[in-house]
Amino acid sequence: MKKAIGILCYPSVGGSGVVATELGMKLADRGHDVHFITSSIPFRLTEYRPNITVHLVEVNQYSVFKYPPYDITLASKVAEVIDLFDLDIIHAHYAVPHAVCAELGRNMAKKKGVGVVTTLHGTDITVIGQDLEMQPAIRYGIESSDAVTAVSESLALETNITLNGQYAIEVIPNSIDESMYYPMRDERLKRHYGIEPDEIVVIHISNFRPVKRIDDTIAAFAIASKDRAMRLLLVGDGPEMGQTRRRAKELGIYDKIIFAGKQEHVAQLLAISDIHLLLSEKEAFGLVVLEAMAVGVPSVVSSAGGLPEVIQDGKTGFIVPTYDVKTAADRIGKLADDAALREELAEEGIRDTRRRFDSNQVVRAYELLYERVCAQYENA
Repeated sequence: MKKAIGILCYPSVGGSGVVATELGMKLADRGHDVHFITSSIPFRLTEYRPNITVHLVEVNQYSVFKYPPYDITLASKVAEVIDLFDLDIIHAHYAVPHAVCAELGRNMAKKKGVGVVTTLHGTDITVIGQDLEMQPAIRYGIESSDAVTAVSESLALETNITLNGQYAIEVIPNSIDESMYYPMRDERLKRHYGIEPDEIVVIHISNFRPVKRIDDTIAAFAIASKDRAMRLLLVGDGPEMGQTRRRAKELGIYDKIIFAGKQEHVAQLLAISDIHLLLSEKEAFGLVVLEAMAVGVPSVVSSAGGLPEVIQDGKTGFIVPTYDVKTAADRIGKLADDAALREELAEEGIRDTRRRFDSNQVVRAYELLYERVCAQYENA
């Protein structure tokens, strides 16, 4: 049944913004009215759809407040959109601030019986959740929601451990936009970067924060590339970039690295790569790993968080113990030396992406959840 759905998300922050936007677009394609309530137009929202409306949260600076009151303004906007567009449900991506603001907003609204679904993406638990002063707000966001989902079993478990709770959390994995991420190669772009035909390209994509363990990425590549024709393609930017450049010079591999900077659309860069590398110490899901699989690039990943739920070790990529640089280098070298193995893992990764992370299956899971939540109010 057609629903009027409000989506609260960050427009461009990490995987959560991508997932929330693509979910909204898929829901609109299936006939639902979708209302994004956010601080700016989501960067993935590039095509016009008549049943998608963006409601911008504009925060004014008042002299009485030391900081702009974004959360209160967001909650007020939620209430406004509920009443103006007769929303059936609010889908909040992140417990704080979005689930808390969704609850405040639906209590402010004149219309009653609006459901709230909250999806946990990771940062709200693995980072913000470590702050004891923030835990009451996170608990409130979760406990006031009618349903809570997490993107991995690992995150669902960590949520209950971190908050000392027994929350019923439904796991609905991330998916990707299959029209953007599919098997492809781009030799033209490879030539543009001056990559020789016989060079193996290892790609790392992240926000270059400490949790991504960029030093481990650099160190593993340095070992693996010692006697091999290899290039490291670094995509992204962040606080660890300066240290990354310094470390690359110390290890004598600076000239083997291509610094591509921050890129919003990475499918073409994956299309010139042979191996994807992600050695994070925390990772709730690892959307970029799924993107690499869909394009046909096998990954070497750490065992952190939800990564083992995405990669099947030895079948679609390799999983190595977190912080184990030598084993990571060994797996990179193994893939670099064996084109047939790379192709085997890539093909199975493509099949696995379609089998377990199909976007239509994921969207349908959310639709069924919305229907259950709405039925609670209809039958009350």
